[in-house]
Amino acid sequence: MTETYDLRRTAVLLVDPYNDFISDGGKAWPLVESIAKEVGLLDNLRAVVGSARETGASVVFVPHRRWEPGDYETWAHPNPTQRGIQARHTFARGTWGGEFHPDFQPQPGEVVAKEHWAQSGFANTDLDFQLKQHGVTHVVMIGLLANTCIESTSRYAMELGYHVTLVRDATAAFGPEMMRAAHELNGPTYAHAIVTTQEIVTAFGGAQS
Repeated sequence: MTETYDLRRTAVLLVDPYNDFISDGGKAWPLVESIAKEVGLLDNLRAVVGSARETGASVVFVPHRRWEPGDYETWAHPNPTQRGIQARHTFARGTWGGEFHPDFQPQPGEVVAKEHWAQSGFANTDLDFQLKQHGVTHVVMIGLLANTCIESTSRYAMELGYHVTLVRDATAAFGPEMMRAAHELNGPTYAHAIVTTQEIVTAFGGAQS
């Protein structure tokens, strides 16, 4: 790995770490469980977040809209994912599924961006403003899902001028073909680096020293 990181200007963007996604019993956990266990998702998320906190990189939470009654019902063009959320009540506000996994709770001073309605953590939120106010130039992408919110947020980050790193084993998707599309087909067209958890943890440690 040849990328280097100024930790004062680097943020790990943790996307959608909800119980519904990454906890046993979550509404969407059965859909991601196979890939998540194959890549060691939870341990890798813990490792990246822990390394960022230990070395001085920022951790920024990038949450999806938590479903509430009435969401999307009067919209002109809800997308298929939003229709699914409407039917399943995924990430419902005020429920266990709509809470962050207990291992991924914001610490004092960490930014929790405004909730995104669709797939990009930047669209119609304060994420870009928050990153710029904290001097961030490099974003490291982890969380869910590799081929939707991770990809859309990462592409948007690139368009806004950020250096983008994808951590291939700190995300998951509903199937192997989606993971392949995210990291082998689409990722190389916009990401500046595509790395493993061990590589980014090593890079953070090297930058600190």
